Amino acid sequence: MASIMIKNAAAIVTVDDDDSVLNGADILVRDGVIEAIGKNLSVKTDEIIDASGCYLYPGLVNTHHHLYQTLTRNLPQVQKLELFPWLIKLYEIWRGLDDDAIYYSTLVGVGELLKYGCTTVMDHHYVFPRSRENHFIERQFAAAEALGARFCASRGSMSRGKSDGGLPPDDLVQDVDDILEDCQRVVQRFHDPSALSMRQVVIAPCSPFSVTDALLKESAVLARKLGVRLHTHLCETIDEENYCIEKVGMRPLAYMESCGWTGEDVWFAHGIHFNDEELRYLAQTKTGVAHCPVSNMKLSSGVCRVSEMLELGVPVGLAVDGSASNDCSNLMAEIRAAYLLQRLAVSEKAPTGYGILKMATRGNALLLGRNDIGQLAPGNAADIFAIDAELMELAGTFLDPASLLGTVGYSRPAKWVMVHGCMVAKDGRLLGVDEDEVRIKANDCVCTLLKKAQ
Repeated sequence: MASIMIKNAAAIVTVDDDDSVLNGADILVRDGVIEAIGKNLSVKTDEIIDASGCYLYPGLVNTHHHLYQTLTRNLPQVQKLELFPWLIKLYEIWRGLDDDAIYYSTLVGVGELLKYGCTTVMDHHYVFPRSRENHFIERQFAAAEALGARFCASRGSMSRGKSDGGLPPDDLVQDVDDILEDCQRVVQRFHDPSALSMRQVVIAPCSPFSVTDALLKESAVLARKLGVRLHTHLCETIDEENYCIEKVGMRPLAYMESCGWTGEDVWFAHGIHFNDEELRYLAQTKTGVAHCPVSNMKLSSGVCRVSEMLELGVPVGLAVDGSASNDCSNLMAEIRAAYLLQRLAVSEKAPTGYGILKMATRGNALLLGRNDIGQLAPGNAADIFAIDAELMELAGTFLDPASLLGTVGYSRPAKWVMVHGCMVAKDGRLLGVDEDEVRIKANDCVCTLLKKAQ
């Protein structure tokens, strides 16, 4: 079995059950798994990595993204729009998605996440044009494998088009039976529920304003039959709340509960506009929330009540959301944004910088139903990233490495990133792909998409 000794780290922020921070310690990795952590480990290994002057952290985990949106970033025509008009404008471009667009957008988005310390990526893909055959999920897994990332794909969906009172164009929605059949196919082909899995799948209808009751209910039944988790957008905007009240006579959470969409196997993206009673219900049912602060700020959606959720015991994670509402894929930067936004909103009640790091690691692992990632501890995956603590920019920051990413931030790629004991990025460059080639081909895909939309 391959073995690695990571030696002499200035600090190891383990995010373990005891919130341990170890100074001058080592990590022994064997066959992709952490075997031991401690000082002066003296075991002969195949490889030694000198981590002197570095802070080590568990690989970050992202629990909500739309990777295809990396091809529609920084578009002038949508910069001042809120969610509903923003979506309506962009659907006209997204209807041109094809296999190449999905492959290269996944390389770009996952590649950026990896470079900034995120080792497990969940993507919520729900746009499947009816006009052409596609292999979108297959292409996403191929891209993630080329990069060396852990990947959790969703077989997302939309079934309520404009003619049925929904938001998306009719040519971007599918029949419920076709969606469910493909969900089962994707789960059976790709989902690996075993410990240390590199490939998982969730079932994820898009949102209350783009799917039918039947799809929500049948998706919940199918997911539980297949043993996979459920994910969707919820309580992101007041427009969504008003839509649900007008169309189904219920607030969004009550509507989802009526369709079987609460429980430990469910998590929602955003969760901004829950009321007090709904927060208590989320805690009672252990229904989770992925907080997306930068997206929420850009689209003027509101501020998630993170501190209250954490106090009540709601499972909460941190996510970057789609690249066209964030416009980047940097979960390390999201940690600082979340910390500062909560400080602004609730002052001393806000989570600490370390508290936000825990959301981005242990919290997100919990949302995905995993206990083998999100912390540095024996038996867990050797998903690790290092930052250079000896930079001039970090002078004076050494007293609290655990909070550093939230309070000070780290404004460059990680020094190195490891997934399952394999180095996937080093000195700001990906090791599995040619970044220049990916950039050129991704930009070609952007031009093709925009031309199709003319």
